[in-house]
Amino acid sequence: MKIAVVAANGKAGQLIVKEAVERGLDVTAIVRSANKTVAQNVLVKDTFDLTADDLRGFDVVVDALGAFGPHASDIYKATEHLTAVLKGTDTRLIVVGGAGSLYVDDTHTTTVLDTAVGFPEEAIVVVKAHAHALAGLREVRDAKWTYVSPAAEFEADGARTGEYQLGGDQMLLNAEGKSVISYADYAIALVDEAESGAHVQQRISVVSK
Repeated sequence: MKIAVVAANGKAGQLIVKEAVERGLDVTAIVRSANKTVAQNVLVKDTFDLTADDLRGFDVVVDALGAFGPHASDIYKATEHLTAVLKGTDTRLIVVGGAGSLYVDDTHTTTVLDTAVGFPEEAIVVVKAHAHALAGLREVRDAKWTYVSPAAEFEADGARTGEYQLGGDQMLLNAEGKSVISYADYAIALVDEAESGAHVQQRISVVSK
């Protein structure tokens, strides 16, 4: 299996690359500057300059782009660009998503974002950008996308336990009643999805055990 990880130098991107490489997959890190990942194959190119020729031959492309502040809109713009590049192909796009669009009630009327009282504005902007990306994907019929939401607490330096729970559009809680996942365990779930292709044109979510 050939996998390309876009924005591979980010914290999530590096761990996704590491997980895939350790499984023996053929991984290409797509980065804007010097490669910081364990991938041997590297393409130095800006996300928004990627073309169909650049991504031809990959089984899976992972969109791991993160952005903050005034650049937060790059989150959904990157997803839109990659979807457009991959449309009509068999290459699957797996997006590192956000938790803000997960529902917190059984009737699916209230999201995490709706309950975000007191969140700093810079965080709200990022949450909304991720939600925008998901809404855009749900309108796409000619690309094989999967959107993977982390838990509400997404811990960059959290431990790799090797376990996780898989959910859908509703926020799950772990055995301690918390919505939390480490980047390392999230990477396991994402690469599992890359290998299985079990949730094409769906949003899935992950939480710790």
